[in-house]
Amino acid sequence: MEKLVNGINVEQVFNTIEFVKQHPEVARFKFRAHNSWVDGTHTQATVKDFYGGMQEDDTREAMVFEMDEPPILCGKNLGANPVEYFLAALSGCLTTSLVVHAAAKGIEVKKVTSRYEGEIDLRGFLGLSEEVPVGYQHIEVSLTIEADIPTEQKVELIMMAQKYSPVFNTITRSAPVSVYLEE
Repeated sequence: MEKLVNGINVEQVFNTIEFVKQHPEVARFKFRAHNSWVDGTHTQATVKDFYGGMQEDDTREAMVFEMDEPPILCGKNLGANPVEYFLAALSGCLTTSLVVHAAAKGIEVKKVTSRYEGEIDLRGFLGLSEEVPVGYQHIEVSLTIEADIPTEQKVELIMMAQKYSPVFNTITRSAPVSVYLEE
């Protein structure tokens, strides 16, 4: 019978870890997103296929993410803006990492909520100042964890979430990004 902790099949987690130890090539994944400009500041990103477990996978339905800007930034509010999706991606990844690692430790979590706030000075984006960074200058994250564990263990879970979150590590360690024209 499968043991579920926080909705996670703990046996499957440990079986996956053991399998990857024996076959490290299985751990290499490539996730993809495709984007199309619609109009004005409105774009659509689509996620469907990916490479993982040594094979292509296109079995899931396509997911479309509407992106736009608020009117103050020349948009029509037809979706979250890209930097908001960025915060949403960070929120999902940190939370998932926290819950999975808590489950692996046998810690039952009742609830996790979090708040993400990023500071951007648009003078960088608008090309008005070379001294102002174009992206986020600071991101603040606050998490609330409801679980029957002491505060020290909650802090340990947050540290583990940071250590094992791919999105958090991509942000803090700056993965190289190659951009080119495809014709």
